[in-house]
Amino acid sequence: MGLRQFVDKIKPNFEKGGKFQAFRSVFGGFETFLFVPNHTAKSGSNIHDCFDSKRMMIMVCIALVPALLFGMYNVGYQHYLAAGLDGSFWELFGYGFLAVLPKIIVSYLVGLGIEFTVAQWKGEEIHEGFLVSGLLIPMIVPVGTPLWVLAVATAFAVIFAKEVFGGTGMNIFNVALITRAFIFFAYPSVISGDAVWVADSAILGLGADIDGYTQATALGVTATSGAAPAWDMNMVWGFIPGSIGETSVVAIALGALILLGTGVASWKTMLSVFVGGGLMAWVFNQWGSADNAAAMMPWYQHLVLGGFCFGAVFMATDPVTSCRTECGKYIYGFLIGVVAVLIRVLNPGYPEGMMLAILLMNLFAPLIDYYVYQANISKRAKRALKSK
Repeated sequence: MGLRQFVDKIKPNFEKGGKFQAFRSVFGGFETFLFVPNHTAKSGSNIHDCFDSKRMMIMVCIALVPALLFGMYNVGYQHYLAAGLDGSFWELFGYGFLAVLPKIIVSYLVGLGIEFTVAQWKGEEIHEGFLVSGLLIPMIVPVGTPLWVLAVATAFAVIFAKEVFGGTGMNIFNVALITRAFIFFAYPSVISGDAVWVADSAILGLGADIDGYTQATALGVTATSGAAPAWDMNMVWGFIPGSIGETSVVAIALGALILLGTGVASWKTMLSVFVGGGLMAWVFNQWGSADNAAAMMPWYQHLVLGGFCFGAVFMATDPVTSCRTECGKYIYGFLIGVVAVLIRVLNPGYPEGMMLAILLMNLFAPLIDYYVYQANISKRAKRALKSK
């Protein structure tokens, strides 16, 4: 109550004619972050409740917390393992926390800075979409990614994949994945190879300097050695090299339960990604070349390695860039799973596959929805003719 009164008291200073009117967009963004807006849409048919888009984005951030916290611990675990040292839980987590935190700060500073600037320039409200993107971006890159590369990639994604399309809700491609794609194609050595998955130097006196140490991901080993790694439950728990937030299936599953339980994400899209990926991998298991290690990798191993789970739960279900129709969600998710495994198996240069699969289907999502709409229109037209 006291906070609400304080905000109401200073609000006139940020409205038109106030001495801080130039920052009205910034103030509006923080006000709606703290409180549910008391204004509603003035045109069109809308459903009004307290669960607005900001609350939805906050719920996604909460769902990301288990994977983020585990990712921080795993960064420390991989570092200490590479250095041949033993450490307590808090030493490992502390090392990972200090390694990951600067990436989160840079992501938010660059992304929100651009969004605030654009909102002020246009005189519009600040959109809330980057609340999620700002947390996703550090979680889908290797821990060895230089901060300046992350800053450049984030700026590119926010400007060219979001703001030029009109801001939150108007972008065609997932902003976080465009950031990763930019790094992948502009600075490939930063996001691929064997030397980027383990933090290579001591941070504030924690751990030990292991500069020059290399450690490949399971998919990287498959692509380069010609042999699929043996099944290991660490692939599920997440104690393996990989992007910061993508290694633990268990932590990602906890996030999925939060998204599904709150109705934020579509189970149809999520489930279809796994069905499509599992089916495509099974097809390769049955009829693929025995000389292709990725083709012979068991279908369930495809689903738990790399960014498959993370992409299915947090990327494919993005409400802005995915299909909106119920039938379209099945098709969209299924094709993402199929294409991801196809890329992994048929193009060794892209052992991951999930990033490109989701970006490709982002492009086709409107087309899928269009044909679903047209099919429904035709069905209803035929039913109307029969009833006459």
